[in-house]
Amino acid sequence: MKEREMKLFGCRWSFWNFATNLAGTPSTPIMPGGTPGTPSSKTKDKIMMRTKVVVALYPFRAIEGGDLSLEKGAEYEVLDDSQEHWWKVKDEHGSIGYIPSNYVKEKELLGLQKYEWYVGDMSRQRAESLLKQEDKEGCFVVRNSSTKGLYTLSLYTKVPHPHVKHYHIKQNTRGEFYLSEKHCCGSIPDLVNYHRHNSGGLASRLKTSPCDRPVPPTAGLSHDKWEIDPAELHLLEELGSGQFGVVRRGKWRGSIDVAVKMMKEGTMSEDDFIEEAKVMTKLQHQNLVQLYGVCSKDRPIYIVTEYMRHGSLLNYLRRNEATLGANVGLLLDMCIQVCKGMAYLERHNYIHRDLAARNCLVGSENVVKVADFGLARYVLDDQYTSSGGTKFPIKWAPPEVLNYTRFSSKSDVWAYGVLMWEVFTCGKMPYGRLKNTEVVERVQRGIILERPKACFKEVYEVMRKCWAHCPEVRPSFRVLKEQLISVSQGLLND
Repeated sequence: MKEREMKLFGCRWSFWNFATNLAGTPSTPIMPGGTPGTPSSKTKDKIMMRTKVVVALYPFRAIEGGDLSLEKGAEYEVLDDSQEHWWKVKDEHGSIGYIPSNYVKEKELLGLQKYEWYVGDMSRQRAESLLKQEDKEGCFVVRNSSTKGLYTLSLYTKVPHPHVKHYHIKQNTRGEFYLSEKHCCGSIPDLVNYHRHNSGGLASRLKTSPCDRPVPPTAGLSHDKWEIDPAELHLLEELGSGQFGVVRRGKWRGSIDVAVKMMKEGTMSEDDFIEEAKVMTKLQHQNLVQLYGVCSKDRPIYIVTEYMRHGSLLNYLRRNEATLGANVGLLLDMCIQVCKGMAYLERHNYIHRDLAARNCLVGSENVVKVADFGLARYVLDDQYTSSGGTKFPIKWAPPEVLNYTRFSSKSDVWAYGVLMWEVFTCGKMPYGRLKNTEVVERVQRGIILERPKACFKEVYEVMRKCWAHCPEVRPSFRVLKEQLISVSQGLLND
């Protein structure tokens, strides 16, 4: 073959490779010249691609046409997982439809997730409050240890007084698991089963695991649905009111608990927000309040989100100061949860602009989630959006926002430091009764908030880093998360 023809052959072959990457692999590649060629081993792998089977971790009831109900523990064949949050699957009866991807786990990767007693990344503090809430002798969970790859068993007992014991699940040289070296088992489920019948050195036999654990929210109420018909919402009691309007609890189609924010007319740039809402429904993280969609056809606009039963973090801290004030571990865990949600927003280049304890919400099992992210951008009220305004959250604002209204993830980091201060004072007002002008003057001079009484100095050092005058010097949320987890491991036993 002449050199020019060889080059042309190479170009055609490269183009075929490029085109198949875009359009999917054909069953038999057509060689240049139109004759069927022998598929490469890579192509064969794609042709022989195994069927992806997933197992439902939670039940899901299909309400919208095109969705498919899930039965907990049942298996489903994945037909299309090209969308991040909604996959098309087939059940054992041949029915096809969309399911929320965070409700299932690939069968081959399932591991401990199929067991009721496994709670994954739940912290020591949240495990304790969950078990104390159940208040049943022998109630237990298995969770990921703070040391990667290891597990901890947390067990509630009333003897000699109600408390939670934590046991590291260890492994011997033969790879067997044990809590007490006399009683080794080949797997963690076998170990749990053994201790259901024998205390074997534990404070109690393992008797039950917490029931009715909450299912996670879905990204939107159905696949590709973000516009919600207000006729499908049954509005209940008022949960609160704020800058944007009134928030009420509601039920969507009589079955899903939601919070409905009824926007005051004239308070926001509505068309811009509605466009953004399509994107925001796709943001999904266990520490972000899930946006389900909007009712935008009529006025006022409704913003529909997941319902968080304990309301704002600020009010929760104030209401429970007596019990929370003494539980420094739980306060730190709340800060870490907010930081995880903010690290996710940072990774997706999302700026909150109004991060504060009042804009975080608390759900069951002491889960804390960031709410109202990005909403401040669409407010039309000058007093709320400019640092000279009386409604502007000056006490959470860094110098570059006060001087130039310059928002970034690093201005969110400053506000996060103030939020940590709020948490460790159980909801006190930053800078006390100082007027806004006095706060601005102090911030410009580099005077920062003092260390709260309940706050370890190591935690306060992290707060101080958030308040570096120069934005570039402040750590990212990703780094803050690592630092706080490290502080938590150093100060508190796992």
